[in-house]
Amino acid sequence: MFSNPVSPFAHTPFSQRIAAGYELMYRLGKEYQKPAFGLKTTTIKGEEVGIVEEIVLEKPFCGLLHFKKDLPDAGIAALAQPTVLLVAPLSGHHATLLRDTVKALLVDHDVFITDWTDARMVPLSDGPFHLDNYIFYVQDFIRHLGPDVHVISVCQPTVPVLAAIALMASEKDAKLPKTMTMMGGPIDPRKSPTAVNDLAVEKPFSWFENTVIYSVPGNYPGFGRKVYPGFLQHAGFIAMNPGRHAQSHREFYQHLVQGDDDSAESHRQFYDEYNAVLDMPAEYYLDTIKTVFQDFSLPKGTWNVGGNLVRPQDIKTVALLTVEGELDDISGLGQTSAAHDLCSGVPAEKKQAFVVEKAGHYGIFSGRRWREIVCPKITQFIRDNK
Repeated sequence: MFSNPVSPFAHTPFSQRIAAGYELMYRLGKEYQKPAFGLKTTTIKGEEVGIVEEIVLEKPFCGLLHFKKDLPDAGIAALAQPTVLLVAPLSGHHATLLRDTVKALLVDHDVFITDWTDARMVPLSDGPFHLDNYIFYVQDFIRHLGPDVHVISVCQPTVPVLAAIALMASEKDAKLPKTMTMMGGPIDPRKSPTAVNDLAVEKPFSWFENTVIYSVPGNYPGFGRKVYPGFLQHAGFIAMNPGRHAQSHREFYQHLVQGDDDSAESHRQFYDEYNAVLDMPAEYYLDTIKTVFQDFSLPKGTWNVGGNLVRPQDIKTVALLTVEGELDDISGLGQTSAAHDLCSGVPAEKKQAFVVEKAGHYGIFSGRRWREIVCPKITQFIRDNK
């Protein structure tokens, strides 16, 4: 009404300010749906190649999504690109948060990603989903992709991915991956604790059980399922940097008033992604709080999964790369590189630790530093350990 040139109201005094105010209020209150990856093409050796998304393995709480190059089988084989399993976080956001990660990896790799399902959409009849189930899912995906797969985990999944590979190594599984790259995750949250870590240890486990767990309402397929709601996780994200988000929204309003469409659209695109959240299964969320952030079961060597002790020291053939941001305020510096001491069976020549200078948490897997510094490092690491 106040912005369309056809509308007479758009030509009244203060119409731009009124329209800007309405859009800002609308975006602050609307429900954000899961965004699309939107990766239609990539460029390989100067040639544009189409990308087709396909689910190759589907489970109740996750689908294994393949970004397949739109080429004949012979053409794909000729590329001889390493297979990468990118394990996305199940921590509030959709896997599309790793869009920039996937986009950069697609040039030199055959990329698969874990596309986690919003728990409110999973019927109660599909049963619970624990942290152990997460580990079993990762193992199934690794086995499905074969022994030549390279696993990259970003943030939260570094812990269950290390457990999954350690258990496979203990069993002498023939489908062990070639490499494991762990990026900005809480392998040992006792090192350089952040506000996220402090909350987990300050509150008793019963507080999390009684305060942040809700039942899915009746208008969703998962009616009755206990979840940690996405809106609470989103509130936590905002609370970490409230001033930054408030300033961003003030600037968005000004861009609309001034007619700076490009800047306004950049804001929309960022917050369409940032505000799109999913519910997590309560069992999985509570298991993670206790096992990872309160008991420190992985670094202490006390973690049992399905009756089997998680022994990272049993990993001997899987090369290890850790990537950390110098300014990471979610997984503090040193939390991820703790994996090197735990994986004592991996030869020194198969281990690398990389710290990205002046990078925060998101900077290690998204943005300029990711594209120009981190991705080439991972590509070379995979190439060296085929």
